[in-house]
Amino acid sequence: MSRFKNTVDQQKAHINTLRAALVGVVIICAAFWYGWKSAPNTLTVHVPPDLRSGSTRLWWDVPPENVYSFALYIFQQLNRWPNSGDKDYSKAIYSLQNYLTPSCKAELEEDHRSRQVRGELQKRVRGVYEILGRGYADKPTFRVQQSSQNSWLVNLDLNADEYFLTEQVKRSVARYPVKIVRYDIDPSKNPYGLAFDCFSGQIQRLTIEGEQNE
Repeated sequence: MSRFKNTVDQQKAHINTLRAALVGVVIICAAFWYGWKSAPNTLTVHVPPDLRSGSTRLWWDVPPENVYSFALYIFQQLNRWPNSGDKDYSKAIYSLQNYLTPSCKAELEEDHRSRQVRGELQKRVRGVYEILGRGYADKPTFRVQQSSQNSWLVNLDLNADEYFLTEQVKRSVARYPVKIVRYDIDPSKNPYGLAFDCFSGQIQRLTIEGEQNE
């Protein structure tokens, strides 16, 4: 009788062990499922454009080359008025709103209104482009200065051409100091994770001959 009771007790103990192991497996699976569900669906990794020498970076780090190219692209698009500035400028602000900070968007909209009141936009065609020899590759540490982990100051040396109908009314060479900030809010609308935060200082007129203003 005792041998039978011992056998039954051993079987019960074994069943209890299996039940405990099953509960443990269920808990581990639940933890894995929670980790999988809480993980981000996408992860943006900024890679510098020139990989000839290789690159090792933290996933959250943004190379200065990428910051410069982003600043140049957004600024060019804001200042590209192919038909008439009164409509093209507002369209550019609207189409780029996901790449602008709210304060910068409001500042640009106010700039549009004040220019329109002064009659500076009607039938104005405008475009800006990089000055040859004044790009990122020439002075990288001067072109992009990281002020914090989440913000950068970018110096854009650009030509600006402006026409009224077919007549050129303006050609200027200037340095535009702009601010770029980290903006990981909506990757579906802004995959760069960066935003244009307007100017960080006064625009400087440049003279190309002799590089006097460098």
